[in-house]
Amino acid sequence: MDQNELKQAVGIKSVDFIKSNSVVGLGTGSTVYYMIEELGKRYQAGEIKNIVAVTTSSRSEKQAKSLGIPTKDLNDVDHIDLTIDGADQIDKNYQGIKGGGAAHLLEKMVATNSTKNIWIVDQSKLADTLGSFPLPLEVIPFGCEKTFEDLQREDLHPEFRLDDDGKRILTHNKNYVIDLKMGEITHPHLLAEWLDHQVGIVAHGLFLDIVNTIIVGYEDGPKVIDNIR
Repeated sequence: MDQNELKQAVGIKSVDFIKSNSVVGLGTGSTVYYMIEELGKRYQAGEIKNIVAVTTSSRSEKQAKSLGIPTKDLNDVDHIDLTIDGADQIDKNYQGIKGGGAAHLLEKMVATNSTKNIWIVDQSKLADTLGSFPLPLEVIPFGCEKTFEDLQREDLHPEFRLDDDGKRILTHNKNYVIDLKMGEITHPHLLAEWLDHQVGIVAHGLFLDIVNTIIVGYEDGPKVIDNIR
């Protein structure tokens, strides 16, 4: 199977975990696309009933609505039973980096308000240590050059994320993204704590101690790693 087929296989498999009469968080990304498509098919067929989706991006919201899946804002639900999302990198301790699609702030807000979290990935996303995938930060435009300089002084190798025209990428909330190209993150919890205290950084892409189940796409089919936390 090619990479898209691996993504499709884990996306389809993950829908097995969605129950009727539940509130479901829908992540963002190319693997999640297949999950939402499969969820839409089962919802339309009546296999899964009475669900409400909380989406982490306008892309996922538009896709869900096109399939007839009811959606609500995070503010309008009192809980989320399960969120299914992708990940850009997962280490051997099942810690993750997200934000390749610049949606990590909304993704983290939905994830931390969920009873359970499932990540769906193909095997290329697994690594012994985090950091070879750049760590995204969402930063407010005001004073962003000062924030950038602070990151440089800490030797964190920051780069503003640019679009194809060389302009700075804007997030859903009209903020910028700075990617930390560190190569290796040996102490993710210490780095996360430091980033949490930096004024001007709205959210970082370290998703630590969050995931409960991971579904990994391999050539011989999806593998479920359960009861992580």
